[in-house]
Amino acid sequence: MTAHGRSAEESTFVRTYTLTRGRTKPRHLLGLETVLDAGPGRPGPGQAEECEDILTLCRERRRSVTELAGRLGRPVTAVKILVSDLLDADALVVSVADAYAASDADADERPTTHLLAALSVGLKRKWPDAVAYPQAG
Repeated sequence: MTAHGRSAEESTFVRTYTLTRGRTKPRHLLGLETVLDAGPGRPGPGQAEECEDILTLCRERRRSVTELAGRLGRPVTAVKILVSDLLDADALVVSVADAYAASDADADERPTTHLLAALSVGLKRKWPDAVAYPQAG
């Protein structure tokens, strides 16, 4: 790895560490597929600017933890920690409705099985040593 690549990686780590205030685990049990909606509360003072970004995205429509991480370009664990903070403040709520149980008018917004399979392959390629979750079957 080049010095520049190592420097960029260290910078990302420091930013993530600062973003989560050194925390490595969220207080709430959140899956990658956990769907979130904007809630009635407000984020507390001193929250990371990403918290406002998360709220803006969730006000547009329900979003999964995975989608939020992808849109923010942040590690899933960091996003889970921020989401936990927002859940504590009632600024976000876990949606009990299926995120993609939309009417036929919204059918284009539903992920296809091909898209989900491609996402799975891409994630496995990027992180081959990641802990695998058991397949539903």
